[in-house]
Amino acid sequence: MIRVYLDTSIYNRPFDDQTQAKIFLETQAVILILQMVETKLIELVSSTVLEYENSLNPFLVNQQSMARYLKIANIKILLDTEIKIRGEQLERQGIKAIDALHVACA
Repeated sequence: MIRVYLDTSIYNRPFDDQTQAKIFLETQAVILILQMVETKLIELVSSTVLEYENSLNPFLVNQQSMARYLKIANIKILLDTEIKIRGEQLERQGIKAIDALHVACA
C-alpha cells in the first residue's frame, strides 16, 4: 500500500486564498489525497514533528483540522536520535530546520 507523509503546509492549503487557480487546484489535490486516506486506499504517516509544528499554528480552526487528520494516520514517526542526526545533516545542506526534520521522518 502507498504511504504518504504530508507537510504542514499541505494540511493548511484548504484555508488559503482559493481565488488563485494554483491554490484551488492544489486544494483539490489535498482533498483527494485525504479522501483516499479515509477510504483506506493509501496510508497516512504522521510524526511528532508534524504535531509540534501544528501546535504552533495560531489559527485554531486550521490546527484542529490538521489534528483530526493526524489522529487517523496509520503510522506515527517518533522523533528519535537517528531522525535528529539526519535532520541536522539536511540542515547543513541548506534545508530549514523544521523541513529537514520532515524529510528525515519521511
